[in-house]
Amino acid sequence: MSTRHDVKHYPGLGPLTIFFFLYLYAPLAVIVVYSFNANRVAGVWTGFSLQWYGSALKNSALMNALETSLVIAAIATVVSTLIALSAAIAIIRGKNVRFRKFSETVVNLPLLLPEIVLAVATLILFSLLDIQNGMLRLTIAHAAFCTPFAFLPIRARLQGMSLDLEEASADLYANRWTTFRRVTLPLIFPGVFSGAMLAFLISMDDFITSNLLSTGGSTTLPVYIFSLIRAGTSPELNAIATLLILASLFLATVALLVATRGTRDHAEP
Repeated sequence: MSTRHDVKHYPGLGPLTIFFFLYLYAPLAVIVVYSFNANRVAGVWTGFSLQWYGSALKNSALMNALETSLVIAAIATVVSTLIALSAAIAIIRGKNVRFRKFSETVVNLPLLLPEIVLAVATLILFSLLDIQNGMLRLTIAHAAFCTPFAFLPIRARLQGMSLDLEEASADLYANRWTTFRRVTLPLIFPGVFSGAMLAFLISMDDFITSNLLSTGGSTTLPVYIFSLIRAGTSPELNAIATLLILASLFLATVALLVATRGTRDHAEP
């Protein structure tokens, strides 16, 4: 016996969806197109050229800012992911419900506070501690506010993991470290990787905290790009933005593939 299901139709939803995505991605498309503009004036198209990509890659100040951002983001990602992984295991596997709720609130607190408030508080703290090294200040600050971004995917993955395999490992006389290394970590690795990639992108993208805490020799890429915008837009700036878009898409694709493969492997018997 077949049952007929009526599908509701919402008039105007299709055009509204198209308009939404155009509104969201049209500015990015304009930046990509005009990064190939031969004219120095960003808004006047005169022909196709790759010269601005070469100019951007030969810009020593830009390369130094990129290197600074990569070093800070790499260290902050490792530190924040380790903290997030430890916190997720302690919270999810903990027995005290009150401890769990309180700890989750503490870990996620940077997500609830306005970034400008967190940045000013961090600046005041570093001033009181007399920490003047710009790289050190940025690394500590980035690791702090990237931790909740790394924590959320790891916690979600750990919550969806069955305890059966860990209990079976304990029944076979494996200690906690062996169980974590051989059972728990491989199963939650997609969440750990996704959290690390998210923390890396957040660190690379940060402007407010980096602008307040940076000193001479520790200018990050977003701060450098902002200095270029203040001088006026140029095709070189469009080329830089296009390269960042491509890098972000690559990292997001890799994270998605790892998460998809981990979910498929976990679902297989």
